[in-house]
Amino acid sequence: MISIKNKKEIEIMAEGGRILAKIMKRLAQEVRPGITTKELDHLAEKLILKAGGSCSFKGYKGNGDSSRPFPACLCASVNEEIVHVLPSERVLKEGDIVSLDLGLFYKGFHTDMAITLPVGKVKPEALRLIRVTKKALKRALKKVKPGNTIGDIGNAIQRYVEKQGFNVVRELCGHGIGRQLHEEPQILNYGKRHSGELIKEGMVFCIEPMVTMGDWHIKRTKDGFGYQTKDGSLSAHFEHTVAITRRGYKILTQINENQFL
Repeated sequence: MISIKNKKEIEIMAEGGRILAKIMKRLAQEVRPGITTKELDHLAEKLILKAGGSCSFKGYKGNGDSSRPFPACLCASVNEEIVHVLPSERVLKEGDIVSLDLGLFYKGFHTDMAITLPVGKVKPEALRLIRVTKKALKRALKKVKPGNTIGDIGNAIQRYVEKQGFNVVRELCGHGIGRQLHEEPQILNYGKRHSGELIKEGMVFCIEPMVTMGDWHIKRTKDGFGYQTKDGSLSAHFEHTVAITRRGYKILTQINENQFL
């Protein structure tokens, strides 16, 4: 069942979303050659705790090996890695791209967001992949309004991405969010228009296009938690938590439109 949030609940989630976006902006400022993903994780947790929240991902058992809770606050995926990769002593290098995925639990509710950033100077095609993925999210948001369907969102992402010569990951998806980190509905990054559940006022969900430069098939990363492209091609990921309003949507995890790229 898809939960419908009331005005007060959405206000709390919006407060948490603003905190999360500010923390993500701070992390983005630290991305540079020479820093490790574990250092970024430590900073993320420090900032979340200072803000009065807790890490949504730390201790979560919904991804990877179900016998092992996720031991970090931040997911940090580099180059061919797509999502949910455990931070480590891996040092970011000039020319890498890195996806940061972070969740905040605040006053009883979760918010979730992700960005992909270039590390120093990157190849033009890598930068184009990042920009296309971010624009795919913007295209998806245009379909978010009461009366449209979840399929309209996925279709908008897929059509734009494939037109640009890239592919969307099909085995991972966005999700509803609220008191639980992952709720109904699933928000696929592909699909048919006018299919799936109707979008209704009060829904809150995460839209998160994951785009590959090569084939869309995936495999597990060595850490047992993450996913990477099967063919080793680059991947990018953007995500926002959005609330459905009477006439459209409100992004809960955004400070300003152009803060990251």
